[in-house]
Amino acid sequence: MSRRADSDETRATARPGREDGDRPDPPDQPGPPGRGGRPDRDDRDSRDDRGWTAADTDARPDQPGADAASAEPVRTEEAHITAARTGRALTTSALHAAATGADTFPAVLREALGRRGLSLERVSERLKARGITISQATLSSWQRGRSQPERARSLRAVDVLEEILDLPAGTLRSLLGPRRPRGRTTPPGAEGAALQILGEDSVVEKALGARFRHFNQETSSLMVHDIVRIGESGTMSGFSTTNVLRAGRAGADRALFVLSFDDEAAEPVDIRVTCGRLAEATYLKGLKSLVLEIHFGRKLAKLDTTVVSYAVEVSPSLTPATHYERWSRTNLHEYLQQVYFHPGALPVDCHRYVREKVGAPPRAQRRIPMGAAHDVHVLTSRCKPGVHGVAWEYGP
Repeated sequence: MSRRADSDETRATARPGREDGDRPDPPDQPGPPGRGGRPDRDDRDSRDDRGWTAADTDARPDQPGADAASAEPVRTEEAHITAARTGRALTTSALHAAATGADTFPAVLREALGRRGLSLERVSERLKARGITISQATLSSWQRGRSQPERARSLRAVDVLEEILDLPAGTLRSLLGPRRPRGRTTPPGAEGAALQILGEDSVVEKALGARFRHFNQETSSLMVHDIVRIGESGTMSGFSTTNVLRAGRAGADRALFVLSFDDEAAEPVDIRVTCGRLAEATYLKGLKSLVLEIHFGRKLAKLDTTVVSYAVEVSPSLTPATHYERWSRTNLHEYLQQVYFHPGALPVDCHRYVREKVGAPPRAQRRIPMGAAHDVHVLTSRCKPGVHGVAWEYGP
């Protein structure tokens, strides 16, 4: 089992699916605080077959994602406690609907698609049979909240969609916001930079839903210190992170972190926040990812700094851990990564590496020695955007 984490940084690449001049939806509002401590999680009997990783943001980009969500909407005020109290599965789209309110155009569209069991390909074909050509990419953009229907052809498609999805006339139309001013289609800073590192439809993007568009755009990481602990069985027992953040604008008061795990059996069992206040802790079993929202306790002035620290205990995975990664979308002044091994599970070799982006081949590999405390560490100054990791091997 391995885990990846990431610092919240930015990216700038064009997004697909902007067809016929549709404009993006207005920004989502942050959801209500939930309970701290143990994370909300999906029902153990509701696992799906999708793989994923975790992140301060860390994700495995080669896993397929569903175009339509099947979960029922979760009431906003219960967004982060429903799964823990009822054992009901909380899917990525349900998390988004809970955080933004279920009565938004993307949320209602996703729910209707899931209820009808229709793929985007099938919906596109049915629209085409009615004489309306709307691509799967555009439909995906609509249901993810990246754009909204505005031109006459798109609005006609919305009317027909209500028929295809068995919705009362006007259900979707009434949820459309005002027409957006025309502007650039390239994602703004934070989203664009993350896309360059994570790629399209990453686990992080799926875990955050519409919130990904504004992912920590008010802050950037200056220094990150990760400590990883490997237990006697060779599996990860826990990790802790200290993150020094700087506000890029006045008013920043919170940050999101996505933590991903490679092994399905490895799940967060306890969360402690020692700097900051835990407002949300939601574990998405289908994505093997934990979403944390941590509040700073005050609104920062521009260029103000704050420290966020948290620790997560992890249940044993099925297989030994072999690496730990963190992705960063911006330059870090300094990144310190430490891995502590149990004396009964010492590796025979450890090395550091860098990836240009998630899924890219490792480069700049270099062996690192083990210290007296059975630990290895990597200290990187002026750490460039990309994926930075430590890997180890066990003997026969």
